[in-house]
Amino acid sequence: MTNIEPFRIDIPQSDLDDLHARLANTRWPDELPGVGWTYGIPTSYVRELAEYWRTGYDWRAAEAARNTVPQFVTEIDGQRLHFAHVRSPEPDALPLVLIHGWPFEDFTEMIGPLTDPGAHGGDPADAFHLVIPSLPGCGLSGPTRNPGEAATERSAELIAKLMSRLGYSRYGTQGGDAGSFIAPQLGRIDTEHVAGVHLNDPITIPTWDDDGSGYSAEDQEKLAQLQDWSNQGSSAYAMVHASRPQTIAPAVADSPAAMLAWILDVVQTYTNPASSRPDHAIDRDLLLTNLAVLWFTNTAASSMRLYHESQQWGADLPNSGVPTGVAIFPGGSTIRGLAEKQNTVVHWSEFDRGGHFASMEAPDLLTADLREFFRKLR
Repeated sequence: MTNIEPFRIDIPQSDLDDLHARLANTRWPDELPGVGWTYGIPTSYVRELAEYWRTGYDWRAAEAARNTVPQFVTEIDGQRLHFAHVRSPEPDALPLVLIHGWPFEDFTEMIGPLTDPGAHGGDPADAFHLVIPSLPGCGLSGPTRNPGEAATERSAELIAKLMSRLGYSRYGTQGGDAGSFIAPQLGRIDTEHVAGVHLNDPITIPTWDDDGSGYSAEDQEKLAQLQDWSNQGSSAYAMVHASRPQTIAPAVADSPAAMLAWILDVVQTYTNPASSRPDHAIDRDLLLTNLAVLWFTNTAASSMRLYHESQQWGADLPNSGVPTGVAIFPGGSTIRGLAEKQNTVVHWSEFDRGGHFASMEAPDLLTADLREFFRKLR
């Protein structure tokens, strides 16, 4: 399939009934009293969310809302790729591809302000045409079928071909989490077409021999923490994904409660540190919608493969020379010296609100920063 076909989400009622039955029949473990999050995500919290997912959350309303956004599927090099494509009413809008990370990054609240800023209190000259792909192995793109297809490098190749297929000869990129590897990689492999790269809380993993020479004191402290990352509980999930992704696959594929616990423990690690639980940092229904997409597509397991297959983690990545903007949110661990070594950083912003999932925690701030950065590159 080289053509682009319209797509609508239409989950069978039998799948929804099955989800509710699995949640109702979950066999819950015991837990120690008074330990909070020190042993991992509290089972009492998971049970609370699971019960709301079963009895209070409205998937059909979320599905209908998602279907108001133009969506499409295509096949590139044998890989199915799902994407939203929302064109601005402004004819001179700049094409912009928004790239999610793991487990998700939801851009829903940004679509209107970015495509039609004039209708949202902004300047029409800041408008974008948006392309929002689901990465291979994730959600509506479906699981990958061969080793290497989930790698961040491979995703960059597919997105570059998608933008060409859509007829965009000049475009910007934005990404956080795994997207902060993919967006700059687009600048490296499609340099003549990429106008600029914008990153939120980019992941900067030092090489094993990086001694921090020339870094600021703040950067050196972050470097020490990252070089000792294997001893930090917050990185335990990444070590499992990178080394044994298939080991946890049956749990997250068979039990929605297991998937809920595994993923939200990671979300809690990286949301705004001032938030005591994930659904205080991010709207509860928005969290469950993104979890539901992973559940209904059975891609929670396949989405983890990008950690095992990507070669960019800890690599000495070359600078593409493409102008790059960086937005830092509370809790971010970005090493500025390393980000500036790997990218031509011409814009740097730091915010006191939001977190790693910026488009879900502080979409207004991320939108404003995107407008400011790309204003100079149009």
